[in-house]
Amino acid sequence: MVSRVRSIVRLQKCRYTSRRIPSGWSRARINEVMAMIRTKPTVLVLALLVATSAAGQSQEVKEKQEAPAAMSKDGKKLFGTMEALRLARVFSPRISPDGSRVAYLVAENTLEKDKPWKSVTQLWVVPTTGPASASRQYTRGEESVSDVEWSPDSKLVGFLMNGGDEKDKRQQVWFMYVDGGEPWQVTKHKSGVRSFEFSPDGKTLLLVATVPESEDQEKRAKNKDDAEVVDRDFKMGQLWTWDIAASQEKQITKDDFTVSDPRWSADGKHVTFTSNPTPRLDDGSLQTAWVLDVVSGKQRKVSDTTDFTHTARWSPDGRWIAYLVSHGAPFLQTNLFVASAEGGKEKKLTNGFELNAGEPVWGADGKSVYFSSNAREAMEIFAADVISGTVRQLTDKSGVLNLGEISADGQTAIGTWSDPGHPAEVFRSDLKFSAIRPITNHNAWLAEYALGGTEVMKWKSSKDEMEIDGIVTKPVDFEALRKYPFLLNPHGGPTAASLLTFNPTEQILAANGYLVLEPNFRGSTGRGEKFSGANQNDWGDGDYQDDMSGVQAMVDKGWANPERLGAFGWSYGGFMTMWIDTQTDRFKAISPGAGLPDLYSMYSQTDIHRYMTLFLGNKEPWDNFQGYWDHSPMKYIENVKTPTMILHGQADTRVPIPQSEEFYRALVERHVPVEYVTYPRENHGFTEPRHIQDRWQRYLVFFGKYLKNPPQTEPKEVLDHLSKDLP
Repeated sequence: MVSRVRSIVRLQKCRYTSRRIPSGWSRARINEVMAMIRTKPTVLVLALLVATSAAGQSQEVKEKQEAPAAMSKDGKKLFGTMEALRLARVFSPRISPDGSRVAYLVAENTLEKDKPWKSVTQLWVVPTTGPASASRQYTRGEESVSDVEWSPDSKLVGFLMNGGDEKDKRQQVWFMYVDGGEPWQVTKHKSGVRSFEFSPDGKTLLLVATVPESEDQEKRAKNKDDAEVVDRDFKMGQLWTWDIAASQEKQITKDDFTVSDPRWSADGKHVTFTSNPTPRLDDGSLQTAWVLDVVSGKQRKVSDTTDFTHTARWSPDGRWIAYLVSHGAPFLQTNLFVASAEGGKEKKLTNGFELNAGEPVWGADGKSVYFSSNAREAMEIFAADVISGTVRQLTDKSGVLNLGEISADGQTAIGTWSDPGHPAEVFRSDLKFSAIRPITNHNAWLAEYALGGTEVMKWKSSKDEMEIDGIVTKPVDFEALRKYPFLLNPHGGPTAASLLTFNPTEQILAANGYLVLEPNFRGSTGRGEKFSGANQNDWGDGDYQDDMSGVQAMVDKGWANPERLGAFGWSYGGFMTMWIDTQTDRFKAISPGAGLPDLYSMYSQTDIHRYMTLFLGNKEPWDNFQGYWDHSPMKYIENVKTPTMILHGQADTRVPIPQSEEFYRALVERHVPVEYVTYPRENHGFTEPRHIQDRWQRYLVFFGKYLKNPPQTEPKEVLDHLSKDLP
């Protein structure tokens, strides 16, 4: 029996080989370079010295796992884990005040041989009109940048980066001239800077930072006399101004709450910001929007509502403030309001609008407020009329459109766009959004790879005939008359949704012959408050039946092989797969990740206690023991028979690792085939590329064994190594 049960698997290094050809080069390009080596070596050297600034060219892969040369029927390559790690992630576009350029961030993985792999974020700039080939990388090196902002004259771009002093690597504000040159450090706030914004005249920075430690506190920390009192020793974020010319700072708030998201008014006399009682994530929903008079220091709330207010944005003329109002932690419904900047009556702009409003973006004329919203499986753009309070849907792209900013002249909108076949890129559009055009192309090499097709499927839940939908990712070379190994992948949250965006995990699985369903079960976002709240006091019942009905719909359609069913999920998806493990033996293999099998103990271990009570009678577990226990997979642990692979980050604060320890130990004692893998340093969402790849590869090996579907995209030596750990 011991041979059937694996203890905790310790991650070991796999063997890798070096590949010196830059990633993204086509076969034609390689042949061209080889010819140049033979005939024109000098030309080759000059060619390789040219700056690699063209969009679509990812950083060179220094280390390569040699995988089988598997191809699709149309001759394209298959998308494996190394390709997924090679993807550039594009986000945070900011348009310059003169409207000529867009600054944005690109995160890529460094994949160097015999070194730790890590993700590094760099600053790029592209002309607002494009083309993608005109994009330029502005920062380089091993330090990541964040929080990009333009100076009012469009000559400087500022960003946050760790300090240049080797003894003090705290995050500070840095500047670069947009026309060239090296970045230089601007702020030297002792405790580091969390966020910043230029004043309208460009002379001052508004900072969010904590109060630096006193000499006595520093001395105690140095001597390791640093005991912390839980829920007492908070480091509150406060507002500061930084005089750029004089390099002087001034603290302008000294409140007993923590501050975030500050914004200057057009005249520079006032600032809006959001407060929370403490920096604890559990207090993250207890938000209040404020207006601060910078000169007098007087503060007032933007609204007198008892609901949560946040994300306040000034109108271009400074007369109005648009802001979001949320209720039902964690924001089961978020509406858009406007109020006079002088105070007074507020106005709801989203009356009759069932979806959640996103961050407000003012039009240049101050007549409309634009925002993105999750609509079923998509993110679309909407506009609210300030006078009439009516909302119009402006896009129907069936992808994910995140609106970023609107130019000062009101002619151009920018943001990011993605769909299942295209990772996110920066787009530009007019305000009608009739012609949305990408202006970056950082993953052009992806055209050489075969991708699984996707579509939205709908079915009726066996619980109550409620219509449920989800995203189906089909195997590469899909044939409708074939039955495929099938994987159910419920999303986390549960107040979230699977969207029509590029999903590396699903594409890896599609390349390896799997049919994957991501159900948007009751409790998901994108269908209004009633649907989002439909899983309250019902975890593991209605949503479970929604998911099982989706599985049956795939079987009835003739696509899913009923003898080759598997399931995996993370966070709430981990809870759901643990629940499935205890409720049915229909699946051949199940892999819960960061799951929560014991809701009673989870309440005290997690950093989101308040969030849990929302779904469990608005009561703590000691006042509702039966409610917590009835919805806990551990109550039904004696039913588990399915081979199980449990995954968890060792530093997880959202779903702490004792949750998986409970489930694992119970399966071991019951002699259920189980593998348990933990990942050092990882929190709830993984950040280290080697761990991310290991998780993908373990899915392929684990499900490959029990669903009888050998992996096609990964190196044999890696597969052999991981196979030794299987139960």
